[in-house]
Amino acid sequence: MDNFDVSSMGSALKDITSSQNTKRAEAAREKGWVAPESYDYAKYNAGPPLPNPSEEIPKEQLPEWAANAAKYEWKDEYGDVGPANPDLEEMLFRSEFINRTGLKISNLQNIEVIAESHERPKPVKTFDDAGIHPIVRENIRLCRYDLPTPIQAYAIPAVLTGHDLIAIAQTGSGKTAAFLIPVLSQLMGKAKKLAAPRPNLAEGYDPTVDAVRAEPLVLIVAPTRELATQLFDEARRLCYRSMLRPCVVYGGAPTRDQREELRRGCDILIGTPGRILDFMDKPHILSLRRVKYTIIDEADELLLADWESDFTKIMSGGDMNEDADHRYMMFSATFNRDCRQLARKYLAEDHVRVRIGRPGSTHINVDQNIVYAEPALKKQCLYDLLLAMPPSRTLIFVNSKTQADFLDDYLYNMGLPSTSIHADRTQREREDALRAFRTAKCPIMVATGVSARGLDIKNVMHVINFDLPSKTHGGIVEYVHRIGRTARIGNEGLATSFYNHDRDSDLAPDLVRLLIESKQAIPDFLESYKPADGEKLFQDDTDDEDEEGEIVEEDNSKGNWGGIPEPVDSRAPTVADYDF
Repeated sequence: MDNFDVSSMGSALKDITSSQNTKRAEAAREKGWVAPESYDYAKYNAGPPLPNPSEEIPKEQLPEWAANAAKYEWKDEYGDVGPANPDLEEMLFRSEFINRTGLKISNLQNIEVIAESHERPKPVKTFDDAGIHPIVRENIRLCRYDLPTPIQAYAIPAVLTGHDLIAIAQTGSGKTAAFLIPVLSQLMGKAKKLAAPRPNLAEGYDPTVDAVRAEPLVLIVAPTRELATQLFDEARRLCYRSMLRPCVVYGGAPTRDQREELRRGCDILIGTPGRILDFMDKPHILSLRRVKYTIIDEADELLLADWESDFTKIMSGGDMNEDADHRYMMFSATFNRDCRQLARKYLAEDHVRVRIGRPGSTHINVDQNIVYAEPALKKQCLYDLLLAMPPSRTLIFVNSKTQADFLDDYLYNMGLPSTSIHADRTQREREDALRAFRTAKCPIMVATGVSARGLDIKNVMHVINFDLPSKTHGGIVEYVHRIGRTARIGNEGLATSFYNHDRDSDLAPDLVRLLIESKQAIPDFLESYKPADGEKLFQDDTDDEDEEGEIVEEDNSKGNWGGIPEPVDSRAPTVADYDF
């Protein structure tokens, strides 16, 4: 018997694999996908900063932190409104990567609106009718927001009339602008009186002499770093040409850089809980005594049990301003009863509660497809699906960090331009992955739940649930947030989910109900999970409940939003009632 040559066999297998990968890459190019780029670890291992701070580090070695993005810097000699900065304006408002309102925005304006509160400010029909500060109105125009979305129509007057607010609206419905527009508008005319002293950055900045303590007027808390930086980008746009200076702080990025930004002055502080608490423990760097508005985005995530202690410290710790004019707001797409009861500990008794559609619902702009897939064939199914679709930004969700890395490697080896993002990646890697995805350098991104909330990337046409979330880890709530990464602000999108009875049957009943509610097709293998005729799809989810959670009758004696007595209408109001 001839000797078995292991090295020759290994070399032959490598040649076969290389040939197969070349053919796969050619197939991907033929379908229109760009060539994948290898991961450059060198730029993430550039070592510590150079000893001389004035010495530049090459950008290709050290990508810019999202927190260091350019913002409008005020000069003392400006009047009430600063002059235009054409270069900054081009970057903030006319970048090709900014998401724009889609043609299906009218679908958002036909969603049922439930307003559950005693005093009901009248919803606005246009931004011109809202009594917004002129510079905020001009920035809205530059953002190309034509008409208020339903959540904006109800939230803006609620904030402008001085109410605390719980606002629940579907993913991609404009919640960020719904709180930033009225809050910034309220502060614009009072900023010089309310804001803390700050250095005149136009005259130069010497940190040893000019540094100040950050004393923001607005505190915005977000559960993830990616959402925090996204809120910061929107704040940079809406604060343009005003003296309000936004800053963002989050974990994983250098504390020193963020500290130096705070010490230049901060009026709008956006951040994740951990890093905010770190700075709260350093009162010579950050004081919350001037805060007029505290806003919690994706509030239900921060109100979960494992976040509650941090949430309590942020809401009541430090030297937080506890004056009667301190307003609290909480926004999310999903907000169960337990979270709402916890939220009431911090909200005024007369707070306004607005629901756009059913909490936890999704809208019909997302075309949802459920595909049966055996676990051993899922990767091949994914590859076939990607090649069968026109190339577009595609976000693929998995349930573990290890799976994200494995799937990213698989797609790369199959010749597809992919990247990945998850909690074990360094913050610089996470930001670079998002940058590559946003610019379509890597138009396929594999992600864990870290990206399920808040991400707003232009032209994400396809969300794929390679793994459906298990009912014990997010369940249908996470599913809603995941597929909400597409079809944002009136655009259309596709969501495809791989389903298997052995693994996903616990999610099936909720999934089928959601598909029926959003008028999607029910595949044959899920027919058995349809609710019986006459059975409610979802239990009533009202905020009109007492402390024990019992539903109480709503007092309609004070009339509709605006306080004008009118006959009680038995049906719930919709946005169509207000002639948008």
